[in-house]
Amino acid sequence: MDVVPMIVLSVFLYMSAFFLIAVIRKDNSLADIAWGGGFVLLAFLTFFLSSGYAEARQVLATGLVTLWGLRLAIYIYFRNLGRGEDYRYAKWREEWGKYFLLRSFFQVFMLQGALMILIAYSVIFINLHPTRGLTWLDGLGLLVWGTGFFFESVGDFQLYQFKKDPSNKGKVMKYGLWRYTRHPNYFGEATMWWGLFLMALSLEGGFTALVSPAAITFLLLKVSGIPMLEKKLAKSQPGYRRYMENTSPFIPWFPRGR
Repeated sequence: MDVVPMIVLSVFLYMSAFFLIAVIRKDNSLADIAWGGGFVLLAFLTFFLSSGYAEARQVLATGLVTLWGLRLAIYIYFRNLGRGEDYRYAKWREEWGKYFLLRSFFQVFMLQGALMILIAYSVIFINLHPTRGLTWLDGLGLLVWGTGFFFESVGDFQLYQFKKDPSNKGKVMKYGLWRYTRHPNYFGEATMWWGLFLMALSLEGGFTALVSPAAITFLLLKVSGIPMLEKKLAKSQPGYRRYMENTSPFIPWFPRGR
């Protein structure tokens, strides 16, 4: 079987399995857990489908995606434990009515699977194009990736610590990395894919991997990331609008006020 059909089939089966579990548990939040793990699947699948011996760049890129994907999946699993279905999916469950199962399959699980392949294109490209020797672009890419991983992992940890304190219920998280960007985790996730893109640039035709960071950055800034979350927070947290006025939405910068 060719590589592309193998990739598509693997993601289809992976997301279908999560969909069936979600139906049984009546919790589409499982799609969020599947997100990180799906990238690990794609990284390993293309790593082993590659012709020839594994090179340093393939090992490095696959390792970085695995570290990120597993950390994210585990974090979301424990974050959601005992909380019930996420507000987004609960709202769609009500709005979609009798078409909920059908729309969930295509608009949640299959759509995420398609986006997963698009965003993972950087690591897919690297793994399917083994070339000996690392370049300065790999070093720069690793530095950028590390910066992104720091922002996402530390930002998630700081938010988790903040939320587990009952006295902070209803308050705005604006400490640590959240003082400099309203979404350090989103900024970190996009930055990591920009780092992997730089690594792909070391290869002939690697410029095509621009689709990876461009897609995730667009989704986070304009579609399902910041817009959806901030609409909810602006309504539920009285001080959030002031926080929005004073704090950079994405790229970290010094706050404009107290």
